[in-house]
Amino acid sequence: MTFQEIIHQNKPVLVDFYAEWCGPCKMQTPILEDLKKRMGNTAAIIKINIDKNPQVAAQYQVRSVPTLIIFKEGVLKWKQSGVFLANELERLMKENQ
Repeated sequence: MTFQEIIHQNKPVLVDFYAEWCGPCKMQTPILEDLKKRMGNTAAIIKINIDKNPQVAAQYQVRSVPTLIIFKEGVLKWKQSGVFLANELERLMKENQ
């Protein structure tokens, strides 16, 4: 499945733009794993390495990592940089279902 196919799903898709060298990105990973357990199949969560996918990062103007973006049916619904807790992300995902 391509990136475009993933973000055009009929459910919210949380994209985590990260880098291997980024300390806060490492803190975000277990939070996203927890969120995936909470959301199950009602949402999708994917990680995009900005160093391996610079064109996608540039397309969505990712200037710092981690940057989280929620898409629904290909539409950007929410975008923010920084580390977020699972409760807040779960609320945002449910708002965009």
